[in-house]
Amino acid sequence: SLVFVERSGRIERDAASFVDSDHLRRIIDKIVSEVGRRVDESTPMVDARLPDGSRVNAIIQPLAIDGPFLTIRKFSKDPLQIDDLIRYGSVNAHAARFLQACIVGQLNVIVSGGTGTGKTTMLNVLSSFIPSDERIVTIEDAKELQLHQEHVLSLEARPPNIEGRGEVTIRDLVKNSLRMRPDRVVVGEIRDGNAAMDMLQAMNTGHEGSMGTVHANSPRDCFTRIDGMVAIAGMKIDQQAVYSQVASALDLIVYQTRMRDGSRAVTHIVEITGME
Repeated sequence: SLVFVERSGRIERDAASFVDSDHLRRIIDKIVSEVGRRVDESTPMVDARLPDGSRVNAIIQPLAIDGPFLTIRKFSKDPLQIDDLIRYGSVNAHAARFLQACIVGQLNVIVSGGTGTGKTTMLNVLSSFIPSDERIVTIEDAKELQLHQEHVLSLEARPPNIEGRGEVTIRDLVKNSLRMRPDRVVVGEIRDGNAAMDMLQAMNTGHEGSMGTVHANSPRDCFTRIDGMVAIAGMKIDQQAVYSQVASALDLIVYQTRMRDGSRAVTHIVEITGME
């Protein structure tokens, strides 16, 4: 079983390898069992979090042809700060000051971009601008955000157990967070229509300065993605009503792109001024 590692934005083969697929499977079982998850014939896919905060995804046969496959996304022990992003050329100093003012000024912000463009890193950086005297509730599928403020309440979703019960979704946590007297609600990733609408409702009902991330191919595609998530969730809300909620709830979209050389950069900072 081969091992590939991403270095400086490029994936390359590493000298290390596993003896065979059984060896890798034992490693996967050990990793997921330590965090209270499992992977077997009935649940051949699993997402988990390592003690150091790294994200783990494992998928085994029969879904993984020639598998199993294990993917680990590591995060630096010292999360990147705004000065690091300026130094790397991901954002310039002028834009950084502007974004800081937007966060302190309690604008509702969505960080958007494709897979692996650094949305979570940017959300972490923007969250670091939140004043230390505010009560922050973070909501994530698997904990990634590393906020240094003193008053942070971190919530994490939970998948169903072996009987298919006990699932707690992002939507459940968003609803619960509003009963926790937050000054800010920060959602790691908005993945479905129910969570999206609940987050928009929260932003529209006095929780200014809230943040989240959405997968999208352009800033404008953000709206299409949210509308699509609402439709897939089976919510009986027409597009006009969804867009109306978006227009009144969101103030700013920070859009990130992954360049061909593997670097990541903020390419758009977009204000939402209303509906056309």
